[in-house]
Amino acid sequence: MAARSVAELCPTESGVVESIGGERAFRRRLMELGLVPGTPVVLRQVAPLGDPLELEVRGCRLSIRRREAAAVLLDTGT
Repeated sequence: MAARSVAELCPTESGVVESIGGERAFRRRLMELGLVPGTPVVLRQVAPLGDPLELEVRGCRLSIRRREAAAVLLDTGT
């Protein structure tokens, strides 16, 4: 099982949230958006300049900055 950050994914790749790093307030904010351990995540799009990233989480789409995405580790199964 390979752990990769969301920032390392290519569009349409997916994984399951393994852990979220960073400061407590930052982790809480991402968890409020639905990024909790065990949740499937799909990278849908990357903006033309590479930031932000559009994710699909629990049937909703949300955009986060690439540096925030780097703190979310996924189990991609590869």
